[in-house]
Amino acid sequence: MSDNNYKEIWKEALSQIGNQYKENGRENEFNLWFNLEYLRDEGNSITAAVASDFMRSQMIEKGNIQTIKNKIKEISGIDIEIKFEVKNTNISKEESKEEKPSKKQEKASNSEKSSEDEPLQHPDLKEDYTFDSFVPGDNNMYAYRASISAAEKPGKAYNPILLYGGSGLGKTHLMQSIGNYIYKAKKGKVKLSYLNTESLMNEFTGALASTTQKNNAIEKFKNKYRNLDVFLLDDIYFLEGKEALQDEIFYIFEALNQKKAQMVFTCDRPINEVKGIKERLRTRFSNGICIDMQPPNYETRKAILQKKLSLMNKILSDEIIDFIAANIESDVRELEGALQKVVGYSEFMNKEITFDVAKQLLQENISSNLGGNISIDTIQKIVADYYGISVSEIKSKKQNKKVAYPRHVAIYIARKLTEMSFTEIGSEFGGKDHSTIMSSCKKIEEQIKIDATLDNAIKNMIKDIKNKK
Repeated sequence: MSDNNYKEIWKEALSQIGNQYKENGRENEFNLWFNLEYLRDEGNSITAAVASDFMRSQMIEKGNIQTIKNKIKEISGIDIEIKFEVKNTNISKEESKEEKPSKKQEKASNSEKSSEDEPLQHPDLKEDYTFDSFVPGDNNMYAYRASISAAEKPGKAYNPILLYGGSGLGKTHLMQSIGNYIYKAKKGKVKLSYLNTESLMNEFTGALASTTQKNNAIEKFKNKYRNLDVFLLDDIYFLEGKEALQDEIFYIFEALNQKKAQMVFTCDRPINEVKGIKERLRTRFSNGICIDMQPPNYETRKAILQKKLSLMNKILSDEIIDFIAANIESDVRELEGALQKVVGYSEFMNKEITFDVAKQLLQENISSNLGGNISIDTIQKIVADYYGISVSEIKSKKQNKKVAYPRHVAIYIARKLTEMSFTEIGSEFGGKDHSTIMSSCKKIEEQIKIDATLDNAIKNMIKDIKNKK
């Protein structure tokens, strides 16, 4: 049984985090996304109650649970695991007791199910990435129909497929939809692999390093990928400059093409704009169809919101849906993030959200604040002034923390506020290569999850940049 040994530490950690949010004018945000009730502790773990699975997943995704764990370690020096129990306030204990089947009933029910009734799900694919959950519009209809054709006739129609475009436009969703469709249609009897290029690179280098006279790991790697029926490879821009991996992918491509295996690739830009790709591999990527994924228009954005609400079994007024669709224009991920913020607040407050409340919640999200024509020069100047360095230092090759950290921040903001590719941003920062720019963005994305001060600082810099564009 628990002695609540960590209860006071838990309370102190949340108090300190809450004070930090209050100082930055984000008290409402703290109340929403740190809404956890301490239940008990056991060993080095704390069990907390959360309002719903949706709220729990959002707290984890936003990095708030990690923030609590970090704060507890800062206070106590102990690594604590945080576990969850969903606290359903809509069902009374009596109702819950009546509706819950007995163990005997559960066992009998399970015995009636045959293995054929169990849904087939590939471990590398997201279950909700299906054609049914994808909303096609004028911006992506060709990609949607081509993907369905490839799924229905793998290796015969539209092979290979290269989907390219900015982040959050549905490339990975369509790619995994193809995989899910084929895997279920073949009843799991298909060799399928989905992964991003960086993971493939790590696996490849690991195989090279592990190969010995007794363990031919690289040969196992080759056999694994050259005998696939479906090969889904995300983010091929990461191949830039990786010559050994490019050679291996070329041979994988040739082997799979010969056996008519379905191949799908994604990239953040047209393949001919990715530097450092060998011509023979570039030609292979272009052999099938290359489809440009564009941001959704207003009608499609509205349809996406309505589809998402239906899947979540939630309702919002048409006025709020129209407002979100009209103002969040950048990508689907941003659109869904705004919707989740409103739905999450409604769930937390346990009441219907009014238009005025929704508008206030989304004040920092709406695209009208983002505006266009933001220059890299303006971004560099604002960030340099904030950190007390010069623009020339941000563009320089200096790697000391005083300069490198502001440079990472400026690169992250440039990627967030402009439509420029990683390569284009790199040229504006002293000729940095694509992988360096991508690494800078990832560092700041991870830091924001655990550092509310940095998050607030970046938001303030973005406001200054918008005011001066």
